[in-house]
Amino acid sequence: MDRLVEADNEVIIVDDFSFGKEENIAHHRGRRQVRVERVDICDSERMTELVHGVDVVFHLAVFCLRNSLHNPGRSHEVNDTGSLRTCQAALQNGIERFVYVSTAEVYGTGLYFPINEDHPFLPTNVYGAAKAAGELYAKSYWRTYGLPIVITRLFNTYGPREHTEGRRAEVIPRFVMRTLAGQRSLIFGTGQQTRDFTYVDDIVRGILMAGECDELVGDCVNLARGQDVSVATICELVLQKLNRLDLDPIYVQEGRPADIDKMQADVRKAKKVLGFAANVSIEEGVERYIEWVLQHKPDLESWWSQEKMITW
Repeated sequence: MDRLVEADNEVIIVDDFSFGKEENIAHHRGRRQVRVERVDICDSERMTELVHGVDVVFHLAVFCLRNSLHNPGRSHEVNDTGSLRTCQAALQNGIERFVYVSTAEVYGTGLYFPINEDHPFLPTNVYGAAKAAGELYAKSYWRTYGLPIVITRLFNTYGPREHTEGRRAEVIPRFVMRTLAGQRSLIFGTGQQTRDFTYVDDIVRGILMAGECDELVGDCVNLARGQDVSVATICELVLQKLNRLDLDPIYVQEGRPADIDKMQADVRKAKKVLGFAANVSIEEGVERYIEWVLQHKPDLESWWSQEKMITW
């Protein structure tokens, strides 16, 4: 959103703030070109009203992975029904482009690596299944009604404003916060499971590029660095950056249900069609994120008092 505002676009933010934090967009409050609407995307009437007069819809609303594991019904409502109704609202208003932001979780456990866009849908959890269904709705609206959709599949985005607590907190912010609090990080499973961690600035740039690419209409593209890194390596990197190598991680045998051992994107299509390549290395990205956290002076005592051992 920051990039859209910087380019002097008029932006409508739609969020029910059930998980998102209003403080993340506080710096845009009062700007003439920014509207914030507290709306559930499952509300078809309101969504149709809000999309009226809009040129491009970037659909990032989601019921996240861990919450989906606990509440698959709500996952279906938001990730599937909500996506269907958003597609319908976009169609009724004749928008120029609908960008559906999907996830590598639709691939599930890879049959080969790196994973390209032709890899079959093999989701291992209800979140991946719901996002796959959302993709199919988007593509069906393109094939049936001509809605100009583009699908981006993201691989483990991290960076500023990411959740640091509760079920929405992912591994990098948890490692950083626990280390800053002087606590040992938790690694579930062996720590050898890998992810294609990609810094948020690169991901934002890729999404915006995809939204402007006519060649991608009706199609999908992976957005990632194209390099996987183990969870244990990420933990060690955080400890190095914060000079706390004395805080050896604690390995917890129990892993997340239906967890994936390896995730690595094939990014050749993004480079060929979009001219996109991630610029931020994992070392630079982790350092940038740590600097951002330190600048915002988190209340570590309060954070630690609420921290729980959550694998799913």
